[in-house]
Amino acid sequence: MRRVIAIFSASLVLAACCGTLPKDRLLGPDGKPLAGISVSVSETSPEAFPGMTVRVVTFKNEGREAVEVGAMETSRTCFKSRKLWSLQPMTYEDRRDWVKPVGPGFHQDNYLGMSASDYGGGTPVVSLWNAERSLSIGLVEPCLRIVSMPVTRRGSVTTALIRRDFETPVELQPGETLSSYCEFSFEGHGDFFDALRAFSGYLQTAYGFEAPVSPDEAYDPVWCAWGYERQFTVDEVIGTLPKVVELGFKWVDVDDGFQICEGDWQANDRIGPDGMRRMTDAIHAAGLKAKLWWAPLLADSTSRAVAEHPEMMLIQKDGSHEFVSWWDSWYLSPVNPASWKFTEEVVDMFLRDWGFDGFKMDGQQLNLSAPDYNPASGLAYPEEAQERHPEYFRRIYKRANEIKPGCVLQICPCGCAINCYYLPWMNQAVASDPTSSFQIRMKRKVYAALCPDLAYYADHVELSDGGLDFPSQIGVGGIIGTKFTWPQPNPYAEQNGGSILTPEKEALLRKWVPIYTDKMLSKGRYLGLYSYGFDVPEAHVIEKDGAMYYAFYAPSWKGGAIELRGLEAGRKYAVTEYTADEPRSYEIDGSNPVINPVFEGNYLIEVK
Repeated sequence: MRRVIAIFSASLVLAACCGTLPKDRLLGPDGKPLAGISVSVSETSPEAFPGMTVRVVTFKNEGREAVEVGAMETSRTCFKSRKLWSLQPMTYEDRRDWVKPVGPGFHQDNYLGMSASDYGGGTPVVSLWNAERSLSIGLVEPCLRIVSMPVTRRGSVTTALIRRDFETPVELQPGETLSSYCEFSFEGHGDFFDALRAFSGYLQTAYGFEAPVSPDEAYDPVWCAWGYERQFTVDEVIGTLPKVVELGFKWVDVDDGFQICEGDWQANDRIGPDGMRRMTDAIHAAGLKAKLWWAPLLADSTSRAVAEHPEMMLIQKDGSHEFVSWWDSWYLSPVNPASWKFTEEVVDMFLRDWGFDGFKMDGQQLNLSAPDYNPASGLAYPEEAQERHPEYFRRIYKRANEIKPGCVLQICPCGCAINCYYLPWMNQAVASDPTSSFQIRMKRKVYAALCPDLAYYADHVELSDGGLDFPSQIGVGGIIGTKFTWPQPNPYAEQNGGSILTPEKEALLRKWVPIYTDKMLSKGRYLGLYSYGFDVPEAHVIEKDGAMYYAFYAPSWKGGAIELRGLEAGRKYAVTEYTADEPRSYEIDGSNPVINPVFEGNYLIEVK
């Protein structure tokens, strides 16, 4: 046997404006070519998804000696462009943007496994684009596979590929083959939107992936009690309800702080034995619906849950528990029958005993866990826990709908790029602790591409730029939300977080909530007519009830020309500035759909 740790690498995709790709490379540990290995490709171009090619790459040992393989690289793609943007929807602790420019010297690993003790997962797609074309690569597998999809720029050439590292090198005997996962490439124009739509569509066609369709209640505006933070009281929540109703909100989200500890989800002494039911009764009496915050897959090490059910915990290779740093807790195994039973009992308590109408499931731990070595989980191999991770949410979805059909199930992975394989088991996406208004808008476009009928909650407006960017919530088709406190702030609440309902903030809510409920753009169809990075100003379009709603964003726009895409030539259109304090209307011709507005921050219009 040749005792080498080979890297099998195949450049089998595309070169954009870059001539031909390098030849296939089969390298030994010294970086020199490795002879005796052949490469073959099986590929198809699905008619239903123009621009998409699906392939499996196979390496065969044609030599006389075995070879140890340490890693496999496939779908190498080169893109030569001085200005380039990208979609890289993987998870990092710093909760970085998924959509970003690729500047000189850029590198990002894009590992889909656990990038930290409690951060991991994502959507296995990388997209690169400039003003002329876009190239995307990714996996189309029935479950999440743990690979890296690194993006690297050297000079003006950016390279993306799919890399699979083997923890234990694969011994490839003479005549044996080693195949990649099922991969795809996508050629098109614009940004990532069409590639993600094709990716999602292929999963539905090939594997029965069910894109969620949200119930009507999922689109109603949300008031969240998080403004009172973890020390909230039942009376504070009930006392705020008159203002919640007066301002037009329909949901009340009861947030973190009701529980004894993570894992022991019974009400704590501050809430009292009847406090949760008293809250939901008051919420329902006010004509509102009640959603409960919950951090599934967690149990504090000192909790009764761990003491009574140690068999449901996830065990790592070294015998330790996997630690969730943010919550100072341990992971439950997502595929352990004991954790399933425990979780279903919690769902019963929340929905049946306490009377809630849905969940805000929260935490980065929801996205993925480490491999599970717990014998009680009954796995064929530890990584099966990662592949079957979405089954945990399928059980929550099933149990919740048995108790309350059509209940709203939101999954908020705390800034993580969503593990797309649990999308069928939720019916409300969320901006998920956005760090900017850009993230609110960008995440909406990603979810709209993956699941066009999935409601998108834009999170608390207090998390937007300046804490009051309602146009970024409404203009992209997001559901409006806030965490205001009234009439008096809780002394434990954050005084500088913008949660206090000042007269100025109340005036803005009185303006924007009626605009949201009148237009309900969150129920419209998002159209991918503009590209990030190359269409300026940043633009989004929603089609609803025969009208087109355009939203443009820029720090300042001084009257430069903007094309209204998607209109029909030869038709006249009325343009209305529907969010202006004094709405103005004017007419344009679809044969020359150009406007020259002047605005600061945003410009939202209705075109009929």
